[in-house]
Amino acid sequence: MLSWRGRVAPKARRSKSFVKELLQKGSTIILLGPGGVGKTTVAAALGIAAARERHDTGVITVDPARRLRDALALERLTARPTRLDSRRLAAAGLDPTLKLSAMVLDVKGAWDGLVARFVKTPAARDRILKNPFYRSLTEQFAGAEAYAALEQLYDLQHAGRFEVEIVDTPPAAHAFEFIQAPAHLIRLLDSRAARWLFMPYAAAGKTALGIASRATRFVVGQLERFAGMHTLTSISEFFGAAAEAADSISDRFRKVEAMLHSASVHFVLVTTTEEDRLCEARALVGQMEAEGLRLGAIVLNRMLDERTFNTLSGAPRRLPGHLAEIPALRNSLHRNAPNPDGAPDRRLDSIVRYLEDYGANQRGEIERAARFARDLPARVELAIAPEIDLGVRDLGALAKVAAILAEGGTGRVFLRNAEVAFGIAPPPRTRKPTGTRRRAAR
Repeated sequence: MLSWRGRVAPKARRSKSFVKELLQKGSTIILLGPGGVGKTTVAAALGIAAARERHDTGVITVDPARRLRDALALERLTARPTRLDSRRLAAAGLDPTLKLSAMVLDVKGAWDGLVARFVKTPAARDRILKNPFYRSLTEQFAGAEAYAALEQLYDLQHAGRFEVEIVDTPPAAHAFEFIQAPAHLIRLLDSRAARWLFMPYAAAGKTALGIASRATRFVVGQLERFAGMHTLTSISEFFGAAAEAADSISDRFRKVEAMLHSASVHFVLVTTTEEDRLCEARALVGQMEAEGLRLGAIVLNRMLDERTFNTLSGAPRRLPGHLAEIPALRNSLHRNAPNPDGAPDRRLDSIVRYLEDYGANQRGEIERAARFARDLPARVELAIAPEIDLGVRDLGALAKVAAILAEGGTGRVFLRNAEVAFGIAPPPRTRKPTGTRRRAAR
């Protein structure tokens, strides 16, 4: 019989975790990855891991679901950092003195704060905040949420609010959008077309002022016949009102972009082991290499179930018992078939087929992950976090993920051992003792 509830083997001794090396005082960890891979969960878990290293830690997230707020033991999150309650930390088995705060991104607030900081004229500031194009820019422009996150991060870094910052990036169809957001906005404000067409008062001299204004009004009027809804007028009014601050805002965008390349900022890519997700991750690694950004690690999240992961961690290169017994169960089912034709009982057969599919799924995850790991640059670390039983629903489950990431050692070693356990790869050759050693042994 399958011993599904048997005791898990004790964990093997592991190498020093690279996660601890990343979570140094003054570091900023930015998580990247497409939606649905568990970035927010990993961000919160890394926050706990950093706080356990005695760092005052802040986790910045974007519109978290109710589940995450519950997991953090918070009734709600706001744009101001909220400290986790010591009693709830203790109830989850954590040190109640941990310094861990969380905050949710306020996209509109971050953009409005940028306008308030750099547009000094009250009338111009008011026109920008009420402008329809500005509202569309901050709500719908590609990278608007991403830039707002970076803007708040830049402020937090310079204020020295936290010793370690963990940033959960906005979900995006293309994860690289987060990194490219400042450059996109710089190009928008620095566009020659924008400055000539929509900022005539800033670009034209006194003699050309009237001609430029009349020409612009004519072009805008003609284009509006096709665009409709006074779209271009809104754009023109926005750039006109922002003229006095355009250079200052562009300079700010450049400083935020430079922050991404600073020595204190490291990126962690989160993905799952589905083939399409791994293809996206490979492409993102290549883009980051081309941009010269520091990819500190990749987390393969929700890989294997918790029991399989724990058993492989505790007994490397050995197939977990609950998987090893499945073929024996199939053989037993055929030997004891109740039907004269030798066909097994349908209900029992469906159960065994389910278990066989389960075993094949665990094996398939290891095969895909191992191929992915072999393609990675050697300097990029790899971590593995399993699917937690019953899901990550509370602070205790988050603490479990944090412990796995912080103490888990290198994912490459885990995968090499798992390939041996599943018979995907042969065991490594053991070195034969030299003649001197053989004589000494005698």
